[in-house]
Amino acid sequence: MACGTARPGQASLPTANSTKSFWHSDPSTILLGHRTTASLPTEADVVIIGSGISGSSAAHFLRQDDRGTDLSIVMLEAREACWGATGRNGGHCAPGAYFIPSDVREFELQNFKTLEALVAKHSIPCDWRSLSVVHTFLSKSMFDLAVRMYEENSKTDPGVVKQAKIITKDSVSPSLKDLRTPSAVGAIVQTPAASLWPYKFVAWILENLLQLNYTPKSPFNLQTNTPVTHLQKTEDGPWIVHTSRGMIVAKQVLLTTNAYTSHLLPEFSDLIVPVRGEMSSLLPPKDMSPGTNNPPLVKTYCFLGNGDQNINQDDYLVQRSFSGNGGGELMFGGGRSYASGAGLGVSDDSEIDPPAATYLRQELSKVLDLKNDGQELKASYEWSGIMGYSRDEKPWVGEVSEDLGLGGGEGLWICAGFTGHGMPNTCLSAKAAAGMMMGTPMKDVFLPAAYALTKERVERARKFDEVHIADANGFR
Repeated sequence: MACGTARPGQASLPTANSTKSFWHSDPSTILLGHRTTASLPTEADVVIIGSGISGSSAAHFLRQDDRGTDLSIVMLEAREACWGATGRNGGHCAPGAYFIPSDVREFELQNFKTLEALVAKHSIPCDWRSLSVVHTFLSKSMFDLAVRMYEENSKTDPGVVKQAKIITKDSVSPSLKDLRTPSAVGAIVQTPAASLWPYKFVAWILENLLQLNYTPKSPFNLQTNTPVTHLQKTEDGPWIVHTSRGMIVAKQVLLTTNAYTSHLLPEFSDLIVPVRGEMSSLLPPKDMSPGTNNPPLVKTYCFLGNGDQNINQDDYLVQRSFSGNGGGELMFGGGRSYASGAGLGVSDDSEIDPPAATYLRQELSKVLDLKNDGQELKASYEWSGIMGYSRDEKPWVGEVSEDLGLGGGEGLWICAGFTGHGMPNTCLSAKAAAGMMMGTPMKDVFLPAAYALTKERVERARKFDEVHIADANGFR
């Protein structure tokens, strides 16, 4: 595949001068600027493009698989390690429950449990806290819709009732006031959920993979600041991965490129669309601290229907733990309807959207009782990140075979398109991709059927409204 004129909607490469994320304020000294070898390897069994939670999880599971023990794996990252969406998200892992099919609900729940167990087993220093999430509805029509979905899905899926509870204005223990959302028309509390430092989670995985280089296993080679410019399929089988620093010949290539996928596969331009989101680290009210009349939050939050925002444009919040004289930052993201064009089609994270940033500083005290008389909060960091919105709202996982008409071929794989809901899906999606790369049939991996990349799904997805139309209408 040679370079050519960009298609409408095609993503750019990640920008070199991205906005500064709070999660990057304490970067790994091992990973920053890391190149396992000074020069780019000329060949590899597997090349993974992208070093966020999808790419790092895939590498982790390839190494855990006996079939992958002897593979040479090269990971290519356009910027620093984990400098894309995972290092720019809300620090929130909240599996869905009442609004998704039962197989997807179970998959997201198991994904959460996998992350939680991995953190516990290895004592990963990523500030993981298991909590509940409060879906707070500021719109009666959205709350009524959510209640109908809850009631309908709970008829066939008992897991819905186990994981979620409806809270109305008449509820007690907890009441909306107890949840610190007295202005809401209703809420649904889901368990489990977690807050975490996502960059540090991925950094641990990558550092652990690099440490395995000192064992008899074949090397894991991480090359940061090495953008991939295009892919080329050779007649005799292998792929040639072209980068800014040279070429690598690889038997298999895995794209964990999420929003940037269409830069390398232009045919994905209408299937995975880049969308810029806004995030902030807000300083808590001065009187908020443990043991006071204004204690820290004990739950995470998702706010739906505030202001002009439709059901696709939610806001999300976690609070970091207080420690010593610091901590307690309110990690608040969203406000997308206030961004230019709602961020749709934007793959540049070198700047923020000022109206969205202002919304985040001003609105949190209005939708949540922070006991500060609704005053605007100050931000210690404000940044943007690029999400990959899927045309049918589901991730794309599988081999990009030639018959799909997406510019692929044998040995090219994808795990991307998480639509802003990556933390509850990426780890096990990557495990499924790794399993298929090692020869496990798609039907035998643990993956919702709706996530599988098939010709029928591509054709079906293209009958849906395009992402920008569906997003404006409030549904896809």
